[in-house]
Amino acid sequence: MSDRPGRAAIEVVGGGVAGLVVARRLALAGADVVLHEASDRLGGTVARHVVGGIPLDAGAESFAVRGGSVAALLAELGLAGDIVDPRPGPAWLQPAEGSPVPLPATALLGIPADPVAADVVAVVGEAAAMRAAELDAMPLGDVPATLGALVRERHGADVLDRLVTPVVRGVHSIHPDDVPIERAHPALRAALVEHGSLSAAVRSLRAAAPPGSAVAGLRGGMHRLPAALAEDAARAGVDIRLGSRVDAFDAAMVVAARSVTAPAGEGRRIHLVTLVVDQDELDAAPRGSGLLVAEGAPGIRARALTHATAKWEWLRESAAGRHVLRLSYDDVPADPVETARTDAAALLGVALPRERVLDAARVSWTRPAPASPAPWAVVVGETVAGSGLAGIVAHAERTAQGLLARVIPG
Repeated sequence: MSDRPGRAAIEVVGGGVAGLVVARRLALAGADVVLHEASDRLGGTVARHVVGGIPLDAGAESFAVRGGSVAALLAELGLAGDIVDPRPGPAWLQPAEGSPVPLPATALLGIPADPVAADVVAVVGEAAAMRAAELDAMPLGDVPATLGALVRERHGADVLDRLVTPVVRGVHSIHPDDVPIERAHPALRAALVEHGSLSAAVRSLRAAAPPGSAVAGLRGGMHRLPAALAEDAARAGVDIRLGSRVDAFDAAMVVAARSVTAPAGEGRRIHLVTLVVDQDELDAAPRGSGLLVAEGAPGIRARALTHATAKWEWLRESAAGRHVLRLSYDDVPADPVETARTDAAALLGVALPRERVLDAARVSWTRPAPASPAPWAVVVGETVAGSGLAGIVAHAERTAQGLLARVIPG
C-alpha cells in the first residue's frame, strides 16, 4: 500500500503503450503507481530496430487519426509538431487472381461506399458488384455482431472475400468474422441503423471524418511514443521496474496491461520482414504506399507489403536513395529474407536481385486473443481494445479516468 496517506497505490502489470498511458495518467492525478515490465524494455510491439543503418519501427508505424486520442497524447508529450501525414498515393490490392489494382478510393476497411463504382468492379467483378447493390437495398434486419457477418449479409461473400478480408487482415491481422462491429468502427452500428444500408453508413462515416488521411505517423518513427511516455511517466512519479515479474499484489488496484487473462500460447503470431534495398525502379512508387494481399494469391506468402519510403517523406529522406519494404506474414517462412525478396519483386512488379538487398531483419510478436477481464484486475491493451494504437490509447485513457473516480479521494 502507499506510504503516503490519502494516496492510492496502484500496480500496473505490463509496460506496453496501454500500461504506460494508464500509469502516467494515474500518477499525474496523484496516485502512487508502480509499473512492472517483465522484459528489459518498454513499449511492447511499438518497438525500434536498425536495418541498413536506418532506425526503423519494428512494429506499428502509424496510427488511425479517428477520435484524436493518439494526436492528443502526442501533443501532451510535446510531439505534436512531429506528427506527419503519409505521402499522397493509393494503397493497392493483390487479388487472388490477376494483376494488382488500386484499392477503392471511397471505402471503410474495404467496405465500399458505392458497390458498383468502377474501382470496386475492378476488384470484385461486375456480377458481384451488382449483387452487393441488390443485397444492400433490402430492408435492414437485426445487425450481426461481427464485421464479416455484416458484409456477407449486406454486400455478399464475394465482396467480403475479395475486398474486405484482405484489408481487415492487413489492419487487424484477423478475419472479419472475428472483428466485432464496434471494433471495426465505434459508430458503424449506429450509422447502419440510421441509414438502413451498409454503403450509406460508410458514406456517412467518411463524410463525418476530418479531412485528410485516415492515418498519420511520427517523424522518426512511432517507437518515439513509448519512450516519451516512459520519460513523462517517470517525471510524474511512476516507479518503472524492468525485468519485474509479479504474481501477487498488495495494492488498492491492479491494472493488467498484458495478456494475463488468456491461456498460455493463445494468440496469433505475426512476423515482419524488413528489407532495405537499392533499386531505382522503386523511385516511381509503382504500387503507391504498398499492397494488401488476398488469400490465395498465387506464389505470394506475404499478407501485406508496405513501401515505407514511398509512404513517409521523413523516411525517404533518411534512407538517402534506398528503399525500405516491410512485409508481414502469418507463418514464418523457412528463409524469411529470400521469401520476402521474391514476394516483394512479384508484388511491386520490379526486378529485385539478391545483390540489391542491402540489409534485412525479421521480428515476430504475438497478437493476443480477445480475453475477458480477470476478476482481480482492470484490463487494458489489445486483448480488450483490439489492435491499433487509436483504440488502445483511447481505451487506456477511458480506463484511467474511471479508475481515478474510484481511487482518488475527493
